[in-house]
Amino acid sequence: MTEHLPPLVSTAWLADHLDQADVVVLDASHHLPAAARDARADFASEHIPGAQFLDLASLFDATSPVPYALPQPEQLAERLASLGVPPGARIVLYDDSAIRSAARAWFMLTTSGWAEVAILDGGLAKWRSEARPLAGGATDITATTPAALHAPRAVRSKADMLANLDTHAEQVLDARSADRVYGSGIDPVHGGQNGRIPGALNLPFTEVLNPDGTYKAVPELRAAFERAGVDLARPLVGTCGSGVTASVLLFALHLIGKDDTALYDGSWSEWGADPATPKTHGPDA
Repeated sequence: MTEHLPPLVSTAWLADHLDQADVVVLDASHHLPAAARDARADFASEHIPGAQFLDLASLFDATSPVPYALPQPEQLAERLASLGVPPGARIVLYDDSAIRSAARAWFMLTTSGWAEVAILDGGLAKWRSEARPLAGGATDITATTPAALHAPRAVRSKADMLANLDTHAEQVLDARSADRVYGSGIDPVHGGQNGRIPGALNLPFTEVLNPDGTYKAVPELRAAFERAGVDLARPLVGTCGSGVTASVLLFALHLIGKDDTALYDGSWSEWGADPATPKTHGPDA
């Protein structure tokens, strides 16, 4: 019987399972422009042996008006098939990114119906720090049949978020740094005015991580969300700049057993750019 894939796997676990035929490793690194890094070139330089490059930066729905929208199911299925990922495979994601982009890939896959998906705890940095084997160059690929995926489900639109301002049916939690959420200047990452959706809580995504990039233990995660004012008994929508770091919080919530969550895919890139949306600026609640 195949071992069930936990949502978070250690470097030791992956080292022990790396040669299993149904375990597929994908590099989901994605960087902000300010990082001045080329994720594909980094992958070609060194990666976990046998891994394939997901190219997360290009995996979005270009037909959507939403900036960096989640891909359509056929688009995601075709990308995975082109990388030789067979339907039903156990996918382990990792990154070497300051924004922990593997969580975006995790959300993308799970909300589209892929059953077995995990994140490598600590990513490539931890793997490298333990002097585990690395490979360079291209990895051989044999394309396979695309899996049957469905449209992303746990996703909220701008219209949903506007309606939520009246109903307060879902808590809104912003994963950006406090200076971007409560500051009154220009957003240093995406441009435009700093600010937040009215009523949004704030928990910077870095607060769910240890200094080495691994996820904090479950009791610490619970405490972090509660300190931010989150009621863990109520549903929640994550938001951030463009839907990437909010996924880190959604993954951390999944680790503590909370799955009545969703992602505002457009996030502040969409909300902040629309002059018609209400916004809160400055330190006042």
